[in-house]
Amino acid sequence: MRLLFLFLLSAAGSVMAGDPALRPSASLLFKHPEVLRAGTCVSYEEGGAGWIATAPLFYLRGEVVAAGVQTRHLKVCPQVPGKQMAQYSREEFVRYVYANPCVSSVKLERDVQIGMVRLRVSEWETPHERKAENAGRLYRGMFLDKKLEKGMEIELEADLLGMCQS
Repeated sequence: MRLLFLFLLSAAGSVMAGDPALRPSASLLFKHPEVLRAGTCVSYEEGGAGWIATAPLFYLRGEVVAAGVQTRHLKVCPQVPGKQMAQYSREEFVRYVYANPCVSSVKLERDVQIGMVRLRVSEWETPHERKAENAGRLYRGMFLDKKLEKGMEIELEADLLGMCQS
């Protein structure tokens, strides 16, 4: 009987080891699917992490269109030789963000489950200062490389979003 139990336990472990790992965004959708139902108001916020300005300075708000879990293969992050992230141009930064989540080496490549939310944009505030060029997804009326327009749809990982403040 013990042998049968050990066999079943090892078989279950090998099946589970082959399953893609859950990222926090996927766990959120599994644990709290009601939070990201279609029609819910959500916001993505940037800035405000300093000593003086602690409230988010820039934001994007919208309504959830759909939410679901996707399996993605994590590849090696794109790098720009001789530059740190703070030195990236906007184009280099956007390419890096589109590749995320990513890993640091080929040995770490793997499949993961990611919770993605598609939202319809309703309002936003973006930075315009040059120093914000590679500080976030929002910049000069753009979301990454797309001009923000009311009603457009974008996708973000679920754990990057929060509920709208009343």
